[in-house]
Amino acid sequence: MLRELQNIILLRDWRKPTGGAEWSVGILGGVIALIGIILALGGAKLISVGGSWYYLIAALALIVAGLAVAQRKLLGAWIYAGAFVVTALWAFWEVGLNGWALVPRLVGPLVLLLLVILSFPVLDANRGRRRRLFGLGGFALIVIVLGVAVAQANRPDAPGAMPEPFAQTMGDASLIQVGADWPAYGGTYNAQRYSPLDQINRENVGRLERAWTFRTGDMPKERWGAETTPLKIGDTLYLCTGRSTLIAIEAATGAERWRHDPEVSDASIPYTAACRGVAYYAAPNADPAGACATRIIAGTLDARLIAVDARTGTPCADFGKNGAVDITIGMGETGPGMVSITSAPTIVRGVVITGQQVLDGQRANAPSGVVQGFDAITGALRWAWDMEHPERKGRPPEGETYARGTPNMWTTATGDEALGLVYLPLGNAAADYWSSHRSQAENEHSAALVALNVETGREVWRFQTVHMGVWDYDLGSQPTLIDFPTGAGVVPAVILPTKQGEIYILDRRTGVPLHGVEERPVPGGGLEPELRSPTQPFSRYHTLRMPDLRERDMWGMSLIDQMICRIQFRQATYRGIYTPPTTETRWIQYPSYNGGSDWGGIAVDPRRGVIIANYSDLPNYNRLVPRDEATRRGWAPRDQARGGDMSSGAEGAGDPQMGVPFAVDVNAGWRMPSTGLLCKQPPYGGIRAIDLRTGRTIWDRPLGTARGNGPWGIPSMLPINIGTPNNGGAVVTAGGVVFIAAATDNLIRAIDVETGATLWQDLLPAGGQANPMVYEFGGRQYLVIMAGGHHFMGTPPGDYVIAYTLPQR
Repeated sequence: MLRELQNIILLRDWRKPTGGAEWSVGILGGVIALIGIILALGGAKLISVGGSWYYLIAALALIVAGLAVAQRKLLGAWIYAGAFVVTALWAFWEVGLNGWALVPRLVGPLVLLLLVILSFPVLDANRGRRRRLFGLGGFALIVIVLGVAVAQANRPDAPGAMPEPFAQTMGDASLIQVGADWPAYGGTYNAQRYSPLDQINRENVGRLERAWTFRTGDMPKERWGAETTPLKIGDTLYLCTGRSTLIAIEAATGAERWRHDPEVSDASIPYTAACRGVAYYAAPNADPAGACATRIIAGTLDARLIAVDARTGTPCADFGKNGAVDITIGMGETGPGMVSITSAPTIVRGVVITGQQVLDGQRANAPSGVVQGFDAITGALRWAWDMEHPERKGRPPEGETYARGTPNMWTTATGDEALGLVYLPLGNAAADYWSSHRSQAENEHSAALVALNVETGREVWRFQTVHMGVWDYDLGSQPTLIDFPTGAGVVPAVILPTKQGEIYILDRRTGVPLHGVEERPVPGGGLEPELRSPTQPFSRYHTLRMPDLRERDMWGMSLIDQMICRIQFRQATYRGIYTPPTTETRWIQYPSYNGGSDWGGIAVDPRRGVIIANYSDLPNYNRLVPRDEATRRGWAPRDQARGGDMSSGAEGAGDPQMGVPFAVDVNAGWRMPSTGLLCKQPPYGGIRAIDLRTGRTIWDRPLGTARGNGPWGIPSMLPINIGTPNNGGAVVTAGGVVFIAAATDNLIRAIDVETGATLWQDLLPAGGQANPMVYEFGGRQYLVIMAGGHHFMGTPPGDYVIAYTLPQR
């Protein structure tokens, strides 16, 4: 067959086909007929649920063509060629030149067409030049069509015009400043993730090289996902590992200076062994040489707030008990891993504010979402904000607990030192997908941004992003503070991204929107129809959300699995965003609980007036599971059936939700069981530049290549820009460069802030699911990223902290 193929391509005389060639053609015909039978069965099912007729029509043609080819009849080849032409016309009619959408529709049929063309020596005894030319023409057609598809898939959107630079730089309300240092998780407590450094710029970023690599030594065997962004103060970087160990390293070399291990048990690891960051605090008027004059304050997975000397790593004896405070006091029963601190604390006016991650999906009577403020020197409780008891300032009376099951703040707060406010992005009440048990206070505060007076812990205002939510649309992104230009002058504002993709601009003094927010009708029904809000808030400033899904948006490796996804789409309940949960059928949640925007947040270039927002673009395929069925399947809270083992499945894949009538089964990303690929066509994530003043999109592009993804979990290693799900955010610099990892291809990139073009990239030794940071030391600018991987994202684990800089002259 190889020699015959060579003869075809070189236009040589074809020899008489061998017996092996005839057997090969017979097998080819059988394969075509078998594919036709499968498509016929699935196509009939798809028609019965209201879907496309194409698959059944194509199936009948394939069955006839396959049987004819198996009998070595030339007619079979012509029937198949005709079916391919019809398939191509249907594909271009349905999706146009969308390269990714054409992949399942045309790649498999093109491969079969090539094999049919190569079978001509067996199917036709007249082997003239005309048929040899037909073979070459067919081969050229395949190359051309595949080239068009790939080119279209990688075509970047043309960038829009950049906004005019601001005449006056937008201010930063934080007392700590970013530049040579990176003193807070978001750069400052304003969380702009912006560096004024410009030594590394668009012209020279392509020369970046690794300066040093540090390994933390913390490598969980499962549930890995460090998510760490180091701080840099003076000549030292400070970071935490996934299991809460604190480490200080030299800014110039990455050499370790000290480490403090709080000895967290693996039983305390919640869904992920993560620590996103730490906080730095300099005690006012303290002797610089005194113990803990400067300190690192961080949370642990076993729910302690700890403080250590920034110079030595020694626990601060004046902070709590031996340098630690137990934040679960007053919460009542909390099992291992149920309450954890995974995000960096926020410090405003000497008050350390922390929430906690409460493990999702276990019980309606989960530990409290209380948010607490502690004295940064003594660790004493300054206040506790319990939404069910706003009149209280301290711990609950003897014999009582903080209200259980209330929305928690698992992500990072933002602080305004000048106004004395802290902004809390809240999650949902326990049992995210059921609402009948919730109190009025829970309904009012779920998925809301709440501003508290940092001196008293009292609520000043709140802005809710979801009414009566049952979609796990908690607020995961840290809000960003800016001074926003309006027609009436500059207004102190807060930018709030959401998992639904909405981006709100609010007056941070009052919570009043500075751009329009409108209540739009959304689907009703579901299992609690009387509790579903008839409207939900939508931002008129900007949204990252894509159009509603259609049957044609389904995807796969081939026509067969695309057809299966189409059947699943038609069988599910879906009426757009906020489709209510169901139990008789699955329902489609789009966007998924992964965003839109998640814990990586946004970055803001205040001089150019640009927001940089990366996002995921995935659906979930969900079902509420009746209690008796969940019991039969062994679904129970972590401390019962699972014995602390949370390693299998995505979040929500079999969560018991004890205390309400239904458990929940979430197919995160809507994966096909056969291949593990996603049912929605790419891209699955992107990054976008937005004009800060108007909300207009400047450029938008997929983020992430297909190299780390593939069927059955096998990396394809393809450098095609598919746009992957992403976790982690970006940093933007005065040099006009956006640095980001986040995607599942294990690459860190430098992107041109003005055009969206990739200027430089490097392959990390593990997944880069973390926010990078930028600093200067010794006259050199550095970029640092934690490469720790992430189990949920499917990226390999690691313990690497990697620094990049320009080569020394």
